[in-house]
Amino acid sequence: MRTSFNISDDLLAEFDETWQSEGLDSRSRGVREAMQEYIEDHARLEDIEGDVVVIISFDYEHEAVIEDIHDVQHRFQDVITTTNHIHEGEWCLETLFCSGAASRVRDLTYRLRNFDTVSQVKLMLLAEQ
Repeated sequence: MRTSFNISDDLLAEFDETWQSEGLDSRSRGVREAMQEYIEDHARLEDIEGDVVVIISFDYEHEAVIEDIHDVQHRFQDVITTTNHIHEGEWCLETLFCSGAASRVRDLTYRLRNFDTVSQVKLMLLAEQ
């Protein structure tokens, strides 16, 4: 099956450099592996139940979404116990320490991933209760 994606030239160049340096046969193979990893991460996140303790780290372009990011954090203050925020030029790195219902943490993670200027969101599960 053929499909197309709209991605930046910079991201495509980085991706091509990465799959080639790993010795993969083609860009398609790299995309399939990346998609499989994304699906596996999603399944792990969906499988978490009960109360959890997690760290969520993400980076974003400060000026583009700072108010929206703060609004999301305020809506999830029932599970966010502590935040850490640092600036790296125009970009910010934020770390959220969370404790509470897995469903709320999952919703928070999905909300953060839904911003175009959030580059990546990583979740580290520390404890399932």
